[in-house]
Amino acid sequence: WMAMEKERGISVSSTVLQFEYNNCCVNLLDTPGHHDFSEDTYRVLSAVDAAVMVIDAGKGIEPQTLKLFDVCRKRGVPIFVFINKMDRPSRPPLELIDELEDVLKLAPAPVNWPLGDGPRFRGVFDRKKGQVNLFEKTAHGAFKAPLEVAGIEDPKVRQALDDELYETVTQEIEMLDGLTEPLNIERILAGEQMPIYFGSAMNNFGVQNMLESFLEMAPAPAGRVSKGEMISPDTDNFSGFVFKIQANMNPRHRDRAVFVRIVSGVFERDMQVIDQRTGKKVRLANAQKLFGQDRETLDTAYAGDILALIGNYDFLIGDTLTSDPKVTYNEMPRFTPECFAYILNSDTSGIKRYRSGIKQLMKEGVAQSYHVHGSDQSVPMLGAVGPLQFEVLQARLASEYNVETRVESPPYQIVQWFEEKVPDKHRSKLEPPEVKLPSGSVVAKDQDGNWVVLLSAKFYIGILQERNEHLIFRD
Repeated sequence: WMAMEKERGISVSSTVLQFEYNNCCVNLLDTPGHHDFSEDTYRVLSAVDAAVMVIDAGKGIEPQTLKLFDVCRKRGVPIFVFINKMDRPSRPPLELIDELEDVLKLAPAPVNWPLGDGPRFRGVFDRKKGQVNLFEKTAHGAFKAPLEVAGIEDPKVRQALDDELYETVTQEIEMLDGLTEPLNIERILAGEQMPIYFGSAMNNFGVQNMLESFLEMAPAPAGRVSKGEMISPDTDNFSGFVFKIQANMNPRHRDRAVFVRIVSGVFERDMQVIDQRTGKKVRLANAQKLFGQDRETLDTAYAGDILALIGNYDFLIGDTLTSDPKVTYNEMPRFTPECFAYILNSDTSGIKRYRSGIKQLMKEGVAQSYHVHGSDQSVPMLGAVGPLQFEVLQARLASEYNVETRVESPPYQIVQWFEEKVPDKHRSKLEPPEVKLPSGSVVAKDQDGNWVVLLSAKFYIGILQERNEHLIFRD
């Protein structure tokens, strides 16, 4: 929906939509695939119960895919793999599944197998059903690609494949039985095995097969841990957590959407909940269900659903909303920034809009903010996982707040959080613990009030630790 996304043809912000299929309600959270991940992407993963990783058949596993997988693995999220773009020249499928197994350390379990690639792509063989789905290209995937279902020995299949391709495919299918393990739902849900599907999403080929198979194996909504106790989705009391905030999705209304993953109980419009961060009771009056640009009012929602609360709610990412005061979730991961910048206002007449925009975008978690101790600079230094986030921030300040900005890059590359091993009771909270800094380093405070050291190079970490044995450092 962002202008920048339309111009570049990439996803920058995560998207939430809900649809029903085969008597299942699916909440789909689509995350960006750009290599400069925002924390938004990682936070979305805290709200899901399973992940479908889309792999480019021509490229294999890309660095951002690996980053996402690491987060899924740490959270115990089951992984399903869709190898896409089989209608374009691709790497050999055996090579692709070998790479997946080698890099992701999960047992591959191909559910179907491609019949050729690029111009020679003729369809997929469904290993479970022992059937072939023949591929017929349609314009831009406007309609579901017609499927002809037949066994691998069917004359139609022999006719669709030349002799060389037919021989290659039948050999590969035979080899798979010895190279891979049978599908095991328990191992999939335990994060030990990954079902693999081949297809062409642009042509809507293989998508239906994958979706139907996914719904058979994917887990039901899972609970979340509160203070060491697992809160079951079946619990009567309502509870959920805020994992995403997005302002100005509809520029005409200047609205603000707060996305909540429901963990337990039932949501009902106008219900009162407690925001555990502030301790205040809040009435949830305007909840909506989103599907792309379309919205509809939501009266009731259940565990596993995603709510979009529209309005001027003073919620922050990570807030727990609950009818049970004993429940608090701590689901939000924090990632170490890999680049830093100052986003400075270029027009003094727009200072009010600039401050308003920066304040809102920081609430959304577009970047992390740091105030350098003793600096006269009133604007916070920003840290992000990748430099694209600074471009996103500038683009949104320009389009949503009519503010032109410039970027200045400070000489820092590394951040280290620190605290005293033995707290100094006499030290003012406004002053940092005593720390001996390497050359070119500064002390700063993050947005949560924690002290950090910003360093210009990684090798300074060892020097910093050697000089300050009375402190504990972490990244």
